[in-house]
Amino acid sequence: MFRASISRISTLFRNPNPHRLLIPNPIPITTKNTKKAQIFSPKMPSQQILPITYHPPPSTTEKLLSKSEDDPATRLLLFSHFEDEEKAAPLRPLLPKSASYTFNTSSAVAAAAAATPAGSANNNQKRRRRTASDNSLYSSSSGSSSEEAAERHSIAGDVEHAAAETYLVTRLSLKLLSYLGVGYRWITRFMALGCYSFLLMPGFIQVGYYYFFSKQVRRGIVYGDQPRNRLDLYLPKNSDGPKPVIAFITGGAWIIGYKAWGSLLGQQLSERDIIVACIDYRNFPQGTISSMVQDASQGISFVCNHIAEYGGDPNRVYVMGQSAGAHIGACAIVDQAIKELGEGESTSWSVSQINAYFGLSGGYNLFNLVDHFHSRGLYRSIFLGIMEGENSLHRFSPEVMIQDPNVRTAASLLPPIILFHGTADYSIPSDASKNFAETLRSLGVKAESILYEGKTHTDLFLQDPMRGGRDDMFEDLVAIIHEGDSEALARDAVAPPRRRLVPEFMLKLAHKVSPF
Repeated sequence: MFRASISRISTLFRNPNPHRLLIPNPIPITTKNTKKAQIFSPKMPSQQILPITYHPPPSTTEKLLSKSEDDPATRLLLFSHFEDEEKAAPLRPLLPKSASYTFNTSSAVAAAAAATPAGSANNNQKRRRRTASDNSLYSSSSGSSSEEAAERHSIAGDVEHAAAETYLVTRLSLKLLSYLGVGYRWITRFMALGCYSFLLMPGFIQVGYYYFFSKQVRRGIVYGDQPRNRLDLYLPKNSDGPKPVIAFITGGAWIIGYKAWGSLLGQQLSERDIIVACIDYRNFPQGTISSMVQDASQGISFVCNHIAEYGGDPNRVYVMGQSAGAHIGACAIVDQAIKELGEGESTSWSVSQINAYFGLSGGYNLFNLVDHFHSRGLYRSIFLGIMEGENSLHRFSPEVMIQDPNVRTAASLLPPIILFHGTADYSIPSDASKNFAETLRSLGVKAESILYEGKTHTDLFLQDPMRGGRDDMFEDLVAIIHEGDSEALARDAVAPPRRRLVPEFMLKLAHKVSPF
């Protein structure tokens, strides 16, 4: 072997060829019989050496040679291939750490068993036990580390999502302020809103903690391809059998609506074995009323078609909206009925899938509310911008739209409609619910308006739930949903009273300073 190698190198020196590479610098090589390194050079052919050659394509060899003079990395690449490939170490595939560890240890055990006499079987057995124990320990540690990594990833995703939505809300708020200007009405409204929020802060903190850390809340489920097409699910702890479902659309004057505003209602209804899906939607100025109705309709469609995957009963789906959300939800229900009345309309859900519609403190005839909102600080120009102009008020007034002779027969498709309202509501007068219910009844729709004496726009939705104990509107809502379910009604009868979240004196002060 060594003679053949020396012969090849001698030939290489006698016949220089660009396809054969010479070693430009002496390379120290250590042999078995010498302690010092021997230096390879052309004048020492008798020494034992390890020949080095390289066989690149002719077109690239000269480029590599020229580059190797200045580039150490290229020099290392050129002169690191051994000619005796049979003695080179075989390449092994890259394996996960646990698989490689198991393979090596099990191979070592098998080899030792083959080479060891029968008398040492006990030692091999102990070694195998130790190997299995090591593997199991490694697997358990890697499993726990993967769970920790998944948890860190989940928290990081939540933080990233919260930061993105905070940026979006801030940007849209600044854009909104540029539309509103700095009128005295808005200055006083913002000051009152700050005081109101401060007084209810103990309750907001507790609800926020539940929203972000409860395992019963599934946040940010995507239901569409538009911005803010997400919803939150509030699931009961009791998972025996399918549960009734409420698709809830939050309020916010068509400007500051957000799915998290329904977290208090979602938490309390889930304690009564009712699933709540809080639907988020585009607000003004990110979108106008048609975008909001479209988002709400798509969210309702998702609930109707996918709620069974989360333990919900698709045969017991209800839709509910609060304030502006009540208006948007009513528009979505009426619009869907009109679509089903027409021929050739493709729909992803049907009003026949909705057991009932609940409207809480909503407005349903925009012609009667334009001047009222203007006096309350939601100026006519802004409101008409949200509603896409004065000519669109007819289309987005459910009370007016359902009386149109062209679509009047669509009223027969509507589900039962129940409207809740406080008589002391100054944001949207309670007459809005009374008039809409009367109009629906005149068209043959099963409709009812339930009024609560002395309750303001936010009493029914915030202050009363934070007060704890018995809440008339909440009990009425649960009784309608559980109607016909004797077991659920029996559980409601013995349900513990709701916990107080805010001291009474702070709730009374919030009632007085509320800007709504």
